[in-house]
Amino acid sequence: MKKIIICAILVVLLVVAGIMYFNYYWSFGEGVKSGTLNFVVQKGYIFKTYEGRIIQAGLKGSAGGGIQMPEFDFSIEDKRIGDSLMRCTGREVELHYIEYKNSLPWRGMQKYIVDSIMSVR
Repeated sequence: MKKIIICAILVVLLVVAGIMYFNYYWSFGEGVKSGTLNFVVQKGYIFKTYEGRIIQAGLKGSAGGGIQMPEFDFSIEDKRIGDSLMRCTGREVELHYIEYKNSLPWRGMQKYIVDSIMSVR
């Protein structure tokens, strides 16, 4: 009976670990976005993370019939990349990102994590 309980607990722990990995650590996708860097800020109460936004070229219609600029909100884990992008506000940038299914407090507020700067113009 004791072996069955231990095996059941191990199976439950493995399933929970697999779900956690899939939802928070597995790379869902990756790509490159480009546009005008609107801002990069460092914020957070406990975990200070870099958060930024790119305004992409082109216009898209919204549901209300108005026109808005497409935006790409992202987080940055690497302090070196965050500091570099803070000096590039208002410039055209091309950034490589990794998309996760969910965000983690110490990784940033967004599910898109910028991991490298491809170009700055």
